[in-house]
Amino acid sequence: MKNTIKSLLLVSALTLPMAGFAADGDSFGTKVEDSVITTKVKAAFAKDKVVSATDIKVETDSDGLVQLSGTAKSNKEAEKAALLAKNVKGVTAVKNDIVVVE
Repeated sequence: MKNTIKSLLLVSALTLPMAGFAADGDSFGTKVEDSVITTKVKAAFAKDKVVSATDIKVETDSDGLVQLSGTAKSNKEAEKAALLAKNVKGVTAVKNDIVVVE
């Protein structure tokens, strides 16, 4: 009996986040794919010497559109961030809302 209750609680705990994804309108697989794209873009920023990975926020929608926001120290940095994002597999378009603060 105790094992059955523990099993039910465990299954409920594991499926609850999936129900939240479904409530947002996107499937679980879509959410995972979006987060993978976001992670790859951030990783590209982290590897680059021009782009600050900590000052630029990355969001990806279900269509592969990446939105960049935050701040950059120069136009060169903002443009490089957009270029890096465009070159990530799965990205369909980039909306660059980075503000240059000199």
